Amino acid sequence: MRSLFEKLASLKKRLCKVWDRPLYIFTYLKIYRLYKTPRFQMTHTGLLGKDLLVADAASTVFMYKEIFENEIYKFKADKSEPRIVDCGANIGMSIIYFKKLYPAAKIIAFEPDKRIYDICQRNIQAFQLPEVELVNKALWSERTTLNFYAEGADGGRLVQVGDNKNIVKVETDVLSGYLGQPVDLLKMDIEGAELEVLRESEKSLYNVERIFVEYHSFVGKKQKLDEMLAILARSGFRIHVQVPGIISPQPFCEHKNWAGMDLQLNLFAFRE
Repeated sequence: MRSLFEKLASLKKRLCKVWDRPLYIFTYLKIYRLYKTPRFQMTHTGLLGKDLLVADAASTVFMYKEIFENEIYKFKADKSEPRIVDCGANIGMSIIYFKKLYPAAKIIAFEPDKRIYDICQRNIQAFQLPEVELVNKALWSERTTLNFYAEGADGGRLVQVGDNKNIVKVETDVLSGYLGQPVDLLKMDIEGAELEVLRESEKSLYNVERIFVEYHSFVGKKQKLDEMLAILARSGFRIHVQVPGIISPQPFCEHKNWAGMDLQLNLFAFRE
């Protein structure tokens, strides 16, 4: 029954938006078209006002709701040209959002999957976004070459046990090399590599004003959320936590999992 009430509340909220803003209905028509598109099929959408090239419709809808409706990356900078480091740029929707928020922002973005990187680069050009440096590398604890699972949507990651297809080689870099000057926002959505990257860059985090980390817990692997929180605490950050997905309503009875993960958290770290 509670689920029904939640669904009705969500429907009411959307209907109010349509009533207040007639153009809102056209947005949902575009979302509906994406819902009808098969997974992992490249397509185009005008969802963001210009022609956006999409690698996977379902993940694009999810990212749209998180980034543009819920605005989980929204922050208030004390300058018109904030510096943003985007780790895990995917097809560029986060970059487009940051540029909408701060048109003069200077952005360094990383995307290791070559196919997704090419789509991201194309979208940056199509949206005519200046001051964006896109790097076709994964972030890790050292500069090397590693095996990468190219999932084809927003779930590409360094290889985990059980990954046996769509495996490619990717070059890695270290985050500390990009934190030598003040960073207004460090966004990290790198599908399980976040702890290794935070360990490597901990001594440079003093230069960062705020951090977004998407934490991933993999089934059968030791959870290290405590270590991640300790790194952020030692670096002078206060933490806010959101649960965006993989929610188990009765975790003592049943653990839900998706793509090999049993927990996903959004961590917002900010200076006290």
